[in-house]
This record gives sequence, structure tokens and C-alpha cells, in this order.
Amino acid sequence: MANEAAGTVPAPEDANGPILQLQHVYLKDCSYEAPNGPRGDGNWNPQINLDLQTAVNALAPDVQEVVLTVTVSAKQGETTAFLVEVKQAGVFLLRNLTEEDSKRAIGAICPGVLFPYARAQVSHLITQGGFPQLLLPPVNFDALYAANQTPQGMPANQQAN
Repeated sequence: MANEAAGTVPAPEDANGPILQLQHVYLKDCSYEAPNGPRGDGNWNPQINLDLQTAVNALAPDVQEVVLTVTVSAKQGETTAFLVEVKQAGVFLLRNLTEEDSKRAIGAICPGVLFPYARAQVSHLITQGGFPQLLLPPVNFDALYAANQTPQGMPANQQAN
């Protein structure tokens, strides 16, 4: 124990086994727009639109940067109340994973790890902008990943044929 450097993680017992490890989490970019500010007539019932995107950048052979982009817009009638975009990033070590497991990790597991950070940042920006608190609902990234794996135009229940 005394030989371990501060901040290092001990090597796993089985160095040849699959490894998925979070190295860093950080806010890569964010944007907040409220064209008219938090004006209102007291009848706050906006139409909320949520868009999620995931991108990946290889930093090294076993190290990937995964960026989850969360875009939230609110319209009150035809007027845009606010538009928030948060790019939450994480650096992940992926070692000894099959190609299928790597794709699932990048498409479902890593965004699932990053989403709570992005969700908190979106809520903070909206509240700091003078609007009522908005908590995004949980997202099932496994289901989204599975839905994106089905061939185009074919329902998921017919894929196994």
C-alpha cells in the first residue's frame, strides 16, 4: 500500500481479462441561449425537445474519448424560450474487449456513465438562466443502442429471422 502513488489505480488481478475503465470526466463544451429571457405571463407550459448524440475519438489504441451531446430546447407556443447544448466527455480505457463488446461499451455503457453529469449541467444552466428547474428523465441507452442495431426499415421483432 505504501508503494502506491497517490491517484493511481492498482492493476487488475487478470491483466488479460476485459477492461472498461473511466479515466476522466469533463465538460467539453456548453451553450445556453434564451432569446427573450425568462419572460412569461405565468402560464409556463413549454414544449420540450431532447436530442442525444454520441461521438467517439480514438486517443490511443486502448483509449477512447466518448462525447455525449445533449440538446434541449423549450418552446412556449411558437417562441423559443431557451436552447441548451452540453457536450459531456469522458476518457475510457477499453482493453481486451471483443469488437461487439467495444461497440456496446461506446454506444450504451459510456453514454450511460456520462448522462448524469450532462443532466446536472443542463439543469444548472436552465436554472441559472432564470427558468424553472428542468430535470431530464432517465435514458435507457441500452435500448437506444439496440434500436440502432436493427437494419434500416426492419422492426426489431423481425430481425432474428
